[in-house]
Amino acid sequence: MLTILFDGIAYGMLLFILAVGLAVTMGLMNFINLAHGAFAMAGGYITVLLMQHASVPFLACLPIAFIVPALLGALLEKTLYRRMYSKPHLDQVLFSIGLTFMAVASIDYFVGSSPQIIQLPEYLKGRTELWDGALGMGHYRLCIIAVCALLTVLLQSVLSQTRFGSRLRASVDDQRVAAGLGIDVNVVFLVTFAVGSGLAGLGGAMGAEVLGLDPIFPLKFMIYFLIVVAVGGTSSITGPLLAALLLGIADVAGKYYIPKLGAFIVYSLMIVVLIWRPQGLFSRGSK
Repeated sequence: MLTILFDGIAYGMLLFILAVGLAVTMGLMNFINLAHGAFAMAGGYITVLLMQHASVPFLACLPIAFIVPALLGALLEKTLYRRMYSKPHLDQVLFSIGLTFMAVASIDYFVGSSPQIIQLPEYLKGRTELWDGALGMGHYRLCIIAVCALLTVLLQSVLSQTRFGSRLRASVDDQRVAAGLGIDVNVVFLVTFAVGSGLAGLGGAMGAEVLGLDPIFPLKFMIYFLIVVAVGGTSSITGPLLAALLLGIADVAGKYYIPKLGAFIVYSLMIVVLIWRPQGLFSRGSK
């Protein structure tokens, strides 16, 4: 039971790393980016290709898996996404999901449709048993939990305690007033979108070993990202984190105890939560 709980927490933490960028862009920028999973896939494939063809160590690949999708996100934000901020949400959905299918087709053409395998270093393959085997903790899952905890503290601090966080909130509340106060709204949104894309890439790199990696990765896990954001709300970082933990534990426990039902438990839980609190379980605006 404790092992299932631990694995569920680690899985939830991984989902949080993958989805937190989407929570930021939807909650703070009011933009629906269904191509978020494509940036996660990019981070995963960058890691696989660097390890397989350049013999780059796994941990050294992680910063690159963040930086490259962040730069790609900045480029796309400046050239494509910025034009869509003022469009209706349906236009944003159609635009971003179109980018997702383009990314899927590109990876399938240039890399191939075969699932990719990441060989973790030996020190991340081990497992620690406690209390006569009652709790088994995989070292790689411990690494995921540690990285997620660090990111949570860092993001929360940046958004709530820094000048950039206050400028971002001001830009979201009223772009015209923020610009009148001397805030470069375009730069604020560019940095925010780039960081969100980079976090997705980092999550994709760390999740390739746990979730698997193939060209349909963005489509396969898109619904999970949206569940984390919808259930957790978008008013803070804490909400998506708690929602991701809830989703991860429910998914792992459901597949272990009732494998035939599989994801049915997760979707049922989501429906109940959203009927009860349509604005999200942890949203400040929910009643």
